[in-house]
Amino acid sequence: MLRHACFIILISSGLVIGCSREPAAPEPSAAPAAAPAPVGGDRIYVTNEISGDMTVIHVPTKQVVATIPLGKRPRGIRLSPDGSTLYVALSGSPLAPPGVDEKTLPPPDRSADGIGVFDIASQKLLRVIPSGTDPEQLAVSSDGTRLFIANEDAAQVSVVQAADGKVITTIKVGGEPEGVDLRPDGRVVYVTSEEDNAVFAIDAVDPKLIAKIDVGPRPRSTGFLPDSSRAYVSSENGAAVTVVDAMKHRVVSTITLTGELMRPMGVVPSPDGTLLFVTSGRGKSLVIIDTATNMPVGSVEVGERPWGLAVSPDGSTVFTANGPSQDVSFVDVASRMVTAKVKAGDRPWGVAYVPAR
Repeated sequence: MLRHACFIILISSGLVIGCSREPAAPEPSAAPAAAPAPVGGDRIYVTNEISGDMTVIHVPTKQVVATIPLGKRPRGIRLSPDGSTLYVALSGSPLAPPGVDEKTLPPPDRSADGIGVFDIASQKLLRVIPSGTDPEQLAVSSDGTRLFIANEDAAQVSVVQAADGKVITTIKVGGEPEGVDLRPDGRVVYVTSEEDNAVFAIDAVDPKLIAKIDVGPRPRSTGFLPDSSRAYVSSENGAAVTVVDAMKHRVVSTITLTGELMRPMGVVPSPDGTLLFVTSGRGKSLVIIDTATNMPVGSVEVGERPWGLAVSPDGSTVFTANGPSQDVSFVDVASRMVTAKVKAGDRPWGVAYVPAR
């Protein structure tokens, strides 16, 4: 905005009257426009158990691009084989931290139990399908038609049709089933049982129990080598990883992990199968194991109680969900260093890597 200033000059021919313009005092500037969300590029999707939402992080820029409400206690998260859909386990059961008397907790909200179906293209939660009670983790069949869901409070696995949510069957397993992982050849699902200190093998084609494998105390998750030959099962209370012949369903060896408060949780192999990545829970670290020797070869401090994790398709970066830290660590595998920490929601739990399409 400009203001006018007038003046009078006396010269021999008479008076000259004129006006000039001078700048007004500056007005407050408008707030800068928000930067647009990056277009293209891979993303990671992080479930936040307490805040009931999902944080979306653009991998190239390490920028949070969205926070999407999901429902109560989102934990396990899986990508469909065609890369179009994320399935998220939602639970209305109250939190029951170690040492808490469950009799003092409020009753579960069964209306909140289910599997959220999230469409990646539209970035929307399409619906919630039945799952059985208290779902914690799940696996998707190799053809994308079935979901295998751990019902933690019912000691069973529900097999559900992905298209319409119809429950095909339920299979009894050990107490407090948690980790659910599909063998890469698509023929077998492993389910960990915290109470029974065992892994239950289920035929993924003709859903039925085919084996029980005794492993270390309080098993949490399973990671299969890409060729389906071996499975690695984390043992939270054993501070170890159990190595299993995944074809014969028998234990081969045990890898002992050292370090203060070591509590192995998530287990994911590198895409080429040469390394195994294990989150250590209260140990605050990511442990790296050489699968040729089954020996730990590195450890990186990542944050408070890391749990879920994911690996980039090229194997260069590992992403860990650090619950109490409320952030996600980016770990460079070559240098064994944390290159970034990105804030997530309240109590990040699971991580899924979704390549750009």
